[in-house]
Amino acid sequence: MSRPIDVTGIGNALVDIQVRIDDDKLASLGFDKGIMTLVDDVTQAKILDGLKGVDVTRCAGGSSANSIAAAAQIGSAGAYIGKVGDDEIGRFYVDDLRRLGIEITTAPSDVPTGTSFILITPDAQRTMLTSLGAAATIGPDDIDADLIRRSRFVYIEGYLLTAPSGRAAAEHAMEIAAGCDCRVALTASDPFLVDLLRDDLWKLLEGPVDLFFCNEEEAKSLTGKDDPVECAAEIHRHVADVAMTLGPNGSILMRDGETIAVGGVPVEAIDTTGAGDVYAGALLAGVAAGKDLASAGRLASHFAGRVVSQLGARCAEPPSDADVHRWMAG
Repeated sequence: MSRPIDVTGIGNALVDIQVRIDDDKLASLGFDKGIMTLVDDVTQAKILDGLKGVDVTRCAGGSSANSIAAAAQIGSAGAYIGKVGDDEIGRFYVDDLRRLGIEITTAPSDVPTGTSFILITPDAQRTMLTSLGAAATIGPDDIDADLIRRSRFVYIEGYLLTAPSGRAAAEHAMEIAAGCDCRVALTASDPFLVDLLRDDLWKLLEGPVDLFFCNEEEAKSLTGKDDPVECAAEIHRHVADVAMTLGPNGSILMRDGETIAVGGVPVEAIDTTGAGDVYAGALLAGVAAGKDLASAGRLASHFAGRVVSQLGARCAEPPSDADVHRWMAG
């Protein structure tokens, strides 16, 4: 019999390539600091050429994959659905997740595997330059219904909603989840996406979504409100559970009309890449394991704090069982 799965993630499968650069180098590339910009393969190749001689690290990434990897690092049974190219970095992607014990379904594409340059400046801000490649071709036929039926949660990154085929894939996954005992979690992904898809997001929150992740900026954009608690409360009027991150100030969780404030963890931030992804993965792992929302939130806050104190979205030193128990206890 196949094992139960705590969380199955669905998203854009991208090989993350992390590079530390100074502000002058970033300015010379001509991209806005601290945001994600979609680029084509030609531009991506030029960026790579311009970074020759600079040390890089790489791992299987993409927002949802980062979350599933974080959940796996604290013992959660995870799975992932994405699409990669039939190339070396595509094979690297699959192997990298499987090393964490993650089940992965990918249908290799003739399109090259997607990549995301993550340019990290000394102030710990990250500028993402993403070429979706094969990830942009994911569609309903790529959704493995068996994985979702075996899962407690299906976790969908908002980035999928920006393309017709990705949106269709997300909607198909939600339909499968509705027909079985699987809850739907969705992340806003990025403020630009909220601005682009505000009406669509509200419909999803009022419909199939059970748990919504967002940061403070995304929540303000979605609701038009300024106070974080008021933002979370407005979102909670439409969806059962809310998890809104506040950067170093922690997070606000809402369930059954209750507001749960989770304190931030004081750390020296080196790289904020994937902090929200790790937070989501840890919280989902905690809730899937039957922990109360406050305990899961504390776990998520501590794990996110650990990841921002190092380079990259994958925690170099996974937390021990003792860490996990201590973090959940507060």
